[in-house]
Amino acid sequence: MTGLRYVYAVCHPFGTPLQSQLSGVAGDPPRLLHHHGLVAVVSHVPERDFAEGPLRSHLEDLDWLTATARAHQGVIDALTVVTTPLPLRLGTVFRDDSGVRVMIEEREESLRRTLERLHGRVEWGVKVYVEPEPADSADSAQGGAGADDGVPAGKAVSGRDYLRQRRMRMRTNENMWERAEAFAGRLHETLSAFAEDSRLHAPQNATLSGASGRNVLNAAYLVPREESEEFVELVDRQKDDVPGMRVELTGPWAAYSFAGEE
Repeated sequence: MTGLRYVYAVCHPFGTPLQSQLSGVAGDPPRLLHHHGLVAVVSHVPERDFAEGPLRSHLEDLDWLTATARAHQGVIDALTVVTTPLPLRLGTVFRDDSGVRVMIEEREESLRRTLERLHGRVEWGVKVYVEPEPADSADSAQGGAGADDGVPAGKAVSGRDYLRQRRMRMRTNENMWERAEAFAGRLHETLSAFAEDSRLHAPQNATLSGASGRNVLNAAYLVPREESEEFVELVDRQKDDVPGMRVELTGPWAAYSFAGEE
């Protein structure tokens, strides 16, 4: 089959076959390209979509990008079941098999070192969200106050009362954010002590992620596969420490956050 070579990951040789019905990017099943004792997992992709110019344009098309990312992740997930992959960046493309082999040769020492560091390990993601207390009706267009502010519902609120209520809500929210930050810090410290390595990522933008609440912790943890059950139990034990916090655990994933070559 002709076309460019899309590369998902590099890994050590493995004996367990991938799923027979596994479909990769652009619908082409992934195959294994062996070179210098390493394996690149590749698919054929059409030049009309994955040459430099078209690919750059496609990356601005959210629907195309979502479908491609889903197919890419599906292959990585399948690899994670049978081996420890070193995932490459979405949209890593070479002209032909020779280009993939040259990449392996140029980065061989670094690839081997990183694969050794990640061998038998997976990534777990942990996020903490906090919901602010809802503003009462004093902030609404009607200017009314809630019973919690000590003003009967429906009664007009003076400017002084309105400012007092605003200050009370601001202090309440400030205290809540402080508790959330302290909880997130304790949780990260506890999980980092268990994990072999950890990464703090920037908090997610709720508008982009669609998740409710404010993200105060967005972290990844590198954990030996055989210790994953203990890690999950550790996260579960921390979940109810502070009311109003939501802890979200995802994984196990290929170690994306730790795949930077050293």
